[in-house]
Amino acid sequence: MLTGQQPIIILSQGTTREKGKSAQSKNIMAAVAISNAVKSTLGPKGMDKMLVDSFGDVIVTNDGATILKKIDIEHPAAKMIVEVAKSQDETCGDGTTTAVILTGELLKQAEVLLDQKIHPTVISHGFRLASEYARQTLDEISIPLKRDDLETLKYIAMTAMAGKGASGSKELLSKIIVEAISLTAQETSDDHNVTIDLDNILIRKKHGGSIKETELINGIVLDKKWVNANMNTLVKNARIALLNTAIEVKKTEIDARIQIQDPSQLQAFLDEEEQMIQRMVDSIKDSGAHVVFCQKGIDDIAQHFLSMNHIFAAEQIKESDMKKLSKATNAKLVSDIDELTETDLGYAGIIEEKKIGDDYLLFITDCENPKAVSIMLRGGTEHVVDELDRAVHDSLSVVKIAFEDKKITVGGGAAATEIALRLREYAPSIGGREQMAVVAFAKAIEIIPKMLAENAGLDPIDVMIAVRSAHKNGEKNAGVNVLEKKVEDLFPYHVLEPLRLSVQEIQVATEAAIMILRIDDVIAAKGNTNGHVARDEIEDY
Repeated sequence: MLTGQQPIIILSQGTTREKGKSAQSKNIMAAVAISNAVKSTLGPKGMDKMLVDSFGDVIVTNDGATILKKIDIEHPAAKMIVEVAKSQDETCGDGTTTAVILTGELLKQAEVLLDQKIHPTVISHGFRLASEYARQTLDEISIPLKRDDLETLKYIAMTAMAGKGASGSKELLSKIIVEAISLTAQETSDDHNVTIDLDNILIRKKHGGSIKETELINGIVLDKKWVNANMNTLVKNARIALLNTAIEVKKTEIDARIQIQDPSQLQAFLDEEEQMIQRMVDSIKDSGAHVVFCQKGIDDIAQHFLSMNHIFAAEQIKESDMKKLSKATNAKLVSDIDELTETDLGYAGIIEEKKIGDDYLLFITDCENPKAVSIMLRGGTEHVVDELDRAVHDSLSVVKIAFEDKKITVGGGAAATEIALRLREYAPSIGGREQMAVVAFAKAIEIIPKMLAENAGLDPIDVMIAVRSAHKNGEKNAGVNVLEKKVEDLFPYHVLEPLRLSVQEIQVATEAAIMILRIDDVIAAKGNTNGHVARDEIEDY
């Protein structure tokens, strides 16, 4: 500080700040703690976590994204790890636990290099080189997949379900998942690629039955019932109208007052309202519709007229469900009832109202070439159905990306071990201190087979020796067979994953690790200092 000058006030009193090595260590510690929280859930033999919120609601799951989304986290670096899981889940639907564990392990290995006085920028550069080389390696060892190879797609779905509550019925569920993906696949304009929108697969959950009662509905299941009890529960060969407007007399957009001088005027007013509703129903009848699904409300009088004309109706249907109905039945969404024509109608072979437990559901099935389908999930309890839903979501996502990309890799730590082997061979060619970061990356990625072994009750050291030896002998598909408790080629066991899943795991983990590694100063942002005043003196200029 210059002589005779007053200290310069920089930060407010109460501002928390971590600098240098202390900031790096605490950030890494927080990230590793989050990683350790989900380590035991990895693989077919992974354990579950019970999450209990302040209201006493319970979730039992081993899904990494769900666990990290629900637990209460305060540390900023730990929150960045939660973003890793979120990003992985949104992109691929599965692999969240692997991505989080790999992020934690990369940071743990980076801390060893930091202790050896290697600069974070050098480590970051080495990690980027290793990540890119790992991506190339994955592409080289990937296996082509034919889109009509439905059997392999089922195995991919089963691999995603391994270790989850749904694994006991994986044969049934994988068949349903692959069929749902096949039905909703849309060819792109060049006719060589397909796109799949998972929003076109409606998942409806109902507890009180067996998982074996889960079924694929070639249409849509609505959590609704007919508006009038006089409507029959079953409609065959239905012509369907979809309305996103209400079947009732519209209210004025501004406040209005109607003055009635005598009872006859009141009756005339009511008669005119009734006639307006009658004209709406007549328009629906003239179009040839047998069934009306309305996004908004249906007036009581309109319900009566519809019932009198043998037209079935359901109201207050969600916009997302209306869009799925349109894709399933090929009906057009109509905003003006007077404009409804026969060409706007869709078709369903059977529409049936069923009661399951205490709830009524409408099954719209036997649709012609539906582009939206439903999966009806059943299970003994609400917790079972919720975990089943998470497993089916993961499996749908991985089958989708495998179907689109047509490339797969072998799981069970096989791909990770092959990457580690090649990275160690690649490191000397880099030179400089970056090669130490590449070797550290190789050590980090081996956490995947190591944790698979540990969670299966195997000796991780023995397993790592065996799996490394197998890969050195050219067995690139050798991994940890946790069911047989040995290291062997897992391709014949159909332990398969989409290529994009593994690429995304490595990419998101590397980016998060580098971001945390490059932080050397953690300062409380404005608004968190509670208005206290403090001084941070500058010693030198």
